[in-house]
Amino acid sequence: MGWPRLPFALDESRTALQYDSLVATPPKHDAPTIDQAIDRLASAIVARHRKTDRLLLLGIANGGVILARRLADRVKKAGLQPGLGTIDISFHRDDIGRHPIPKEYAPTVIPHDVNGAAVILVDDVLYSGRTVKAALAELFDHGRPAGVELAVLVDRGGRRLPIAADYCGLVVPATESEKVVVTFSDGKSGVDSVLVLPAGGKKIPSPAPAA
Repeated sequence: MGWPRLPFALDESRTALQYDSLVATPPKHDAPTIDQAIDRLASAIVARHRKTDRLLLLGIANGGVILARRLADRVKKAGLQPGLGTIDISFHRDDIGRHPIPKEYAPTVIPHDVNGAAVILVDDVLYSGRTVKAALAELFDHGRPAGVELAVLVDRGGRRLPIAADYCGLVVPATESEKVVVTFSDGKSGVDSVLVLPAGGKKIPSPAPAA
């Protein structure tokens, strides 16, 4: 079973940020914008997979784990029953020599058989495509799915491999001298945000929500 690769480019806007000693203005892509983008991602997945029997949402550790969980919650509300799991790419990265496996890595957890399943890999940011390539290698170590799709919150451009998202919430162009940082609230502190920062700059805390 396979599906046509029709990319869902859901937002063509550009984050407008000003830099002053690495201090960013409040992000254009704030919590409400991100929430709406996730809603659109979920709606697109439901529209395509309403009749899919075995659907798996696998968050690429670590950035895609929370996004996959949120997508699964919204997809379930629409009547689907996806499996939810995690894909760890640590042993398939092509830069493992320069970036050793972190102690806090999340292991691969797949709730049911991959063989014959419809799998959606989920990540927060799509950049060069190397992370997705590594995730595919890890996935196929566990079996042969019927088809694999990719859902991302942010596509920042700069691809080095022929990989495209099937579902994309936000398009945030960034240069090689910039990095895109996605922050998800843990439900207890912080707020969702997408920031574009100078590469090598320190991550700037998300602004506190208005009282």
